[in-house]
Amino acid sequence: MKILCVSDEVDPIVYSPRIKERFGDVELVIAAGDLPMDYLEFIVSMLNKPLLFVQGNHDLPLGSNEMPGLRVFGGGSEPGASGAVDIGFRLVREAGGVILGLPGSIRYNGTRNQFTDAEMFFRLSLLLPCLLFNRIFRGRAIDLVVTHAPPRAINDREDPCHRGFRAYAWLIRRFKPRWFVHGHVHLYDLSEKRICKAGDTSVINAFGHWIIDTEDGKQ
Repeated sequence: MKILCVSDEVDPIVYSPRIKERFGDVELVIAAGDLPMDYLEFIVSMLNKPLLFVQGNHDLPLGSNEMPGLRVFGGGSEPGASGAVDIGFRLVREAGGVILGLPGSIRYNGTRNQFTDAEMFFRLSLLLPCLLFNRIFRGRAIDLVVTHAPPRAINDREDPCHRGFRAYAWLIRRFKPRWFVHGHVHLYDLSEKRICKAGDTSVINAFGHWIIDTEDGKQ
């Protein structure tokens, strides 16, 4: 199965009349935050595939006038007119796997969708019963984690805005998901490293777009 991952910018390769030609064989779309809803609506309407998203630190409530011209995600877990589903702080089963969504970034200026590490650890603690149940009775707690921010010391930066969560690094060590997909850290040089291995987990920066192929292990 192929998964199209998008994050942080409207990628002209995806936002194109040729999207079906390029990505028609994907079975799932993952959005890792800071994207206009119109863009996600376009992807869903053109590919007719499930799209799961988490909110980024720059996403605003539906109907906000703080950034005119940019319409972004509303809350809730059910698909709206766009067909996209918000999976923030939720475990969902999709395409034969268990997916966990975690929104926002590390707190750096106190605006919405920002959390301290302690707050993120607390949110994860609320999910522990489900994670342990999955590991005991289904063999794996989670297959794919979708976040906006990266884990600490993996694909992150040292400035206050782009530091990763230690809570995410703990999650990887404790539950060993196969993939961890994030955005938030922009890549402007094609030579910049996009994928890191953390144990058995592939940590992937989805800035722009990236394809995961679950059948042969290629990313």
